[in-house]
Parts: sequence; structure tokens; C-alpha cells
Amino acid sequence: MEALALKAFVTLFVVIDPIGTAPIFAALTHGAEAAHRRAMALRGTVLGALILIVFAAFGEPLLTALGVGMPAFRIAGGVLLLLLSIEMVFARHSGVRSPTSREESEARQRDDISVFPLAFPLIAGPGAMTSVVLVVEHTGGDPKTAALLAGVLAAVLVLTLLCLLAAGGISRLLGVTGVNVIGRISGVVLAALAVQFMLDGLKASFGWG
Repeated sequence: MEALALKAFVTLFVVIDPIGTAPIFAALTHGAEAAHRRAMALRGTVLGALILIVFAAFGEPLLTALGVGMPAFRIAGGVLLLLLSIEMVFARHSGVRSPTSREESEARQRDDISVFPLAFPLIAGPGAMTSVVLVVEHTGGDPKTAALLAGVLAAVLVLTLLCLLAAGGISRLLGVTGVNVIGRISGVVLAALAVQFMLDGLKASFGWG
């Protein structure tokens, strides 16, 4: 159970990427009052959490209703996470997790960025939603394991909120280069996890040992 919790924490932490999200948030709220930035950080994190919770609870039943099996979803999710890891390694914005340059430009013109792009796609993007479904699938319906993984998700979101609240300091401390270095290292880890998800899906599909 501890190994599953650790794997879930690493996956969610790397996909949501609190450290990488903080500089984007700082740029989008540049010039805003401190109270406004805190409100946006809190609201965006709560909304992102709600999106992920809903997807965790109803993602698998929705896939079942659509006739999509979990092995296929593991493979598809692995491919999506692999694309995200490539984006992170090469420090490029493809829109898989972070907003595109056009979306960032639009966001800068808004006073309230808590829904877009903070809650989605920065916190609860396609990669994060895919990850929570894959993580929940490993609980096997065990309430204790589900509670443990819920705690892991809560811990990652709390860390995300703390990073958003300290976004200005993180940006100054790490700089663009530091953030990109951490993102690249995280991307390599995520690539390995993505490949493992795909291998698990292939094993389940073809009955490999």
C-alpha cells in the first residue's frame, strides 16, 4: 500500500507540477494586489480539486458506459502522459497541461483567472484527470486504499496551493532556468511512469505475465 501511495504521489506531483505552475501563476497575476492573488490561488486550487474529485469518482463508470476498458485507458493515458513528459523535458508549451501562448495572452486580460487557466488546465488538466482515474483504478474498491490515495491527492493540492501563494519568491529564487531544469527532471520521471502505464495496459489486454 505504501508503494502505491508513493507511486500515486510522484505521478500526481509531477503531472500537476506545483513548482512549474507557480511562475506561470506569478506572471498571470503580475501587478495584482496580494489579497487578490491569494484569493485566486485558493479558489483555483479548490476548483481544480473539485474537477479531479469528480473525475476520480465518475471517470471509470463513464468509460464503462462508453464501452472503454481500463486496459485501453491505461494505454491511452500512458500515451498522453508520455506526450506531457516530452513537453516538460523540452520545456515547450503544447497545451496538454499548460495554456498555449494565445491562451496566456487572453488570461492576462482577465481579473479572475481562477477557473481558466488556473483550475483548468494548469491544475486539473487532461494529464491530471487521466492520472486520477488510473490511480483510483488501482484501489480495487478497497475503502482504506481509496482513503489513502485521497489523502495523497489532498497533499499534492496543498503543496500546489503553498507554491501558488509563494509564487513570487519561487520565481525569483529559481529563475526561468531553474524552473526548466526541475521540469526536465520531472519529465524524465513522468516518461518512465507513462511507459509503465502502457506496459500495464498491454499486459492486461493480451494476458502477458
